[in-house]
This record gives sequence, C-alpha cells and structure tokens, in this order.
Amino acid sequence: MDEIDRRILNLLQVDASQTNSELALAVHVSPPTCLRRVKQLTESGVIQRQVAIVAPEKVGPSLTAIVEISLDVQAAERMAEFEARVAGEETVLQCYRVAPGPDFVLIVQVADMPAYHALAHRLFATQANVRNVKAYFSTFRSKFETRIAV
Repeated sequence: MDEIDRRILNLLQVDASQTNSELALAVHVSPPTCLRRVKQLTESGVIQRQVAIVAPEKVGPSLTAIVEISLDVQAAERMAEFEARVAGEETVLQCYRVAPGPDFVLIVQVADMPAYHALAHRLFATQANVRNVKAYFSTFRSKFETRIAV
C-alpha cells in the first residue's frame, strides 16, 4: 500500500458516495488508475464494504447498550458458539473478544428497555454458558467515528 492508496482510503472513509472521477481528481491520479486501485483494495479485503451510516435518533426511539459478557467455560468452541449466537442478532452491532476482564463486549442498538430485556433473555438468560452480564446504557453519544487512520 502506497501513499495514493492511503489517500484513497482516507477520502472514501469520509465520503464513499463520491464518484470515481471526483476521487481520482482529489488524489491526483487518472480515473482508470483510481478505479483499478479501489478494485484492488476491495479484492484484497482492505475495503470490506461501503455503507450508509444512519443516525439512530432519526429513525425512531433507540437505546444503545454496551454489554460485558463473561462465560463459564472459555474453551475455543464455546467462545465460537457464543459468537455465532450473537452474529445472528441484528441488534448486536459489534462483538469483541476482550482480555482481561469479561470475555466479550457487545455494542447493542435496540428500540427501548423492553426490547433490551427481550434480547438479554434470548441471548444471555437462557444460555447455560453465560456466567455474568453487565450492561451500560448510553445517555449521550459525544463521539462516533468509523474512520481508521491510515
């Protein structure tokens, strides 16, 4: 990855909706060169996908929870089972294995507290391997970024 690739990535992280011509002009390469580089970055997995970031408060009531999960058994297959279970939940936006402390930290976006309780019951209360759940509920989001410095 060279400086041109880095400039392309930085600009796409700010606004992926710009045209290839606009992007090429901004990074000072020809449109075919820019298109080829973006294609290579995508095929190599550097660019995973392009999405629209939605403001939760604009689409209805929302509650963000940061949830710490500790499992009884931390064997690799049990950790993978838990990850597979949360991967199927659309309200779980992010899942991280962490150390030290809890085994997982989840970022969850639900409509309200009853929706969180339903999710907690489905994912945590009925699962024998979940030892401890600790949830924090966001009262205000002061920063949210998706951009990674490259």
